[in-house]
Amino acid sequence: MSALHAHLVLVTKYRRNVFDGDALQRLQAVFEKVCSDFQAHLVEMNGQAEHVRLLIHYSPKHSVSSLVNSLKGVSSRLLRIERPDIESLCCIVLT
Repeated sequence: MSALHAHLVLVTKYRRNVFDGDALQRLQAVFEKVCSDFQAHLVEMNGQAEHVRLLIHYSPKHSVSSLVNSLKGVSSRLLRIERPDIESLCCIVLT
């Protein structure tokens, strides 16, 4: 039995203040969905206007790189679609 943990810090491009409370709540829902697709568990998430921190427990069945790529891609794409006001502030590519 394996227990793998990942502590991720995803920041906005140029660390611009982009996220508000609603955006952070939506990001948490998206991150939980992506984690469940990878049979992972989002243990904790918190964030500020320019970054989010994630603590994830995942299985060795999936690579951490594919999990991170999916977390970044899906969250960025959905947030841009749902919140066009955020997209106009700056590019929100999470790195």
